[in-house]
Amino acid sequence: MTIAHSNIIAGVTLAVVATLSWALNFIAPYVTGAYSLYDLMVLRFLIAGALGAVIMVLCSARLRCLRRKQQLLAAGLGVTGYLGYSTCIAAGVVFGGPVLTPAFIGMVPVLLAVLSNATQKTLPWRRLVLPLTLLMGGLVLTNLSSIDQPVAGQGSWLMGLIFSVCAVVLWLVFSLLNQRALEKLPANVSGVWTGLMMAGAGMGALCLLPVMQALDLLKLPVLGFGFSMAGHLYAWALGIAVMSSLVGAWAWNAASHRLPMVLSGQLIALESLFATLLGLLFHGRLPTALEAAGLAAVLAGVVMAVRIILTSIDKGVATLADAPA
Repeated sequence: MTIAHSNIIAGVTLAVVATLSWALNFIAPYVTGAYSLYDLMVLRFLIAGALGAVIMVLCSARLRCLRRKQQLLAAGLGVTGYLGYSTCIAAGVVFGGPVLTPAFIGMVPVLLAVLSNATQKTLPWRRLVLPLTLLMGGLVLTNLSSIDQPVAGQGSWLMGLIFSVCAVVLWLVFSLLNQRALEKLPANVSGVWTGLMMAGAGMGALCLLPVMQALDLLKLPVLGFGFSMAGHLYAWALGIAVMSSLVGAWAWNAASHRLPMVLSGQLIALESLFATLLGLLFHGRLPTALEAAGLAAVLAGVVMAVRIILTSIDKGVATLADAPA
């Protein structure tokens, strides 16, 4: 097995860990109990910010390797890719149900693959047609089904659609800027880079706290901060912060160092798959026929993209080996 080949396999494994961790973002509306989604989001990002600050202290030597501009970029990416993105997908799930928003996140691999291949020419376009078609077809099928699915509470398909589109835009911006920044950084600073993003998200949540309090969006001051009432909220906030913000971000940054962007973009589709399955689990129902077909198409597109990349690498290595010295 070549070093390049093993790097791809390691990168794919890390990307699976990251997308599974990120899928926990989508269960936020289901675990708040009597409290509001805003309570959970604030707690989650304040915890993430505190963890990020600890990482920065522990990795202070590596932090000094980054220029001030790079540090500010990482913090800004935390606000965009953590706080903004997570808030949009949570709101999308509230209004649109368990399938609509995860399905729209499936647009990200298609858009990233097109943008990446247009700029870097990683693969011939004809080799990407089938996996991209499967991904887009899966997106269409799941969205057709989600329109007719009942949503608990004050559901609104249009509001869910708006928040889902905003989530796609924010994640697209985050992915492009983060990938380009990581390409210019040494691999040993990925941990402190993650810490900076978490700290940025925490600072963003801290700045929004007075606004949410003024708008009377928080129920913690009313229902109480005691563990007898809010213990489950603290537990979920800590769990999602650690898995989604810490483990997910570290695994994705490590994967981005090993994968070409045209492949990492495809693997983001797994987040949509995991998120939909978790949402259906919390809703206590099985996917409809259209949803199941759409999810299967997304998974098939991802697997095909991975095989195409691995085959291309093997052919490239074989060509180099056969070339005259």
